[in-house]
Amino acid sequence: MHPMLTIAIRAARKAGDLIAKYYAEPQGSIKTNKKNSNDFAVDKSAERLIINVIRDSYPSASIISQKCPALNGGDNETQWIISSLDENSNFTKRLPHCAVSIAVRIKTHTKAHTEVAVIYDAIRNELFTAVRGQGAQLNGYRLRIPEYKNLTGTTLAAGISIKAKQHAHVYYNLLSQLSAQCDNIHSSDSPALDLAYIAAGRVDGFFAIGLSPCSFAGGELLVREAGALVTDFVGGDNYYNSGNLVAGSPRVVETMQRIMDEELTAALRC
Repeated sequence: MHPMLTIAIRAARKAGDLIAKYYAEPQGSIKTNKKNSNDFAVDKSAERLIINVIRDSYPSASIISQKCPALNGGDNETQWIISSLDENSNFTKRLPHCAVSIAVRIKTHTKAHTEVAVIYDAIRNELFTAVRGQGAQLNGYRLRIPEYKNLTGTTLAAGISIKAKQHAHVYYNLLSQLSAQCDNIHSSDSPALDLAYIAAGRVDGFFAIGLSPCSFAGGELLVREAGALVTDFVGGDNYYNSGNLVAGSPRVVETMQRIMDEELTAALRC
């Protein structure tokens, strides 16, 4: 097993055990910040566990998280991108749809690539893993996506960041246009699991506006290693900068982008 994958799994399971423990406690025991319902002790504690596990094996690791935008340990060529609880609001509302996400990005002179990914749903005990060039797995079983010729019979997922509400009108227009051609479309509020579910064939396509890399870095590699595509809205690879991405099988992505092209504003074509 890839040594970084071993550490990522260890960190994800440790954080996931904490999350599952608190999830099982009585209603109302989860205390959130009155000013920010996404700021609460479980998330912060889970993040500290992940960081400690990573730093035990890689003391100079550079870590990017939603709570701590940059923890520079000296190794600028390797980045650990973590989300300790994606999505917070589901957890606080007792919706059993949230996960730990960990990705390792390697920077070279020309570009960066994701080398290792782990998404762990502790509530369902589902561990999604991927290593670049070695495929994607769910609890040790190989994942491959189904292929569709168009959106007929597909289930899509969608999301928009709270920081991208200026694009809400485009988002809802896209939902309307896409839902006319697919069987089902939903918003689960967990981009990490939506992307993992594409790899597992549970969801066939995904688009999102304004996401943080912490939410999609792990899922991106899972999707690719299961045989699907991840691009920005115009077919490029700028999604780490824009946070706007489309994912799914090649034909699904092509069809979604053709529909989206009619609705996108200039700001979303970057």
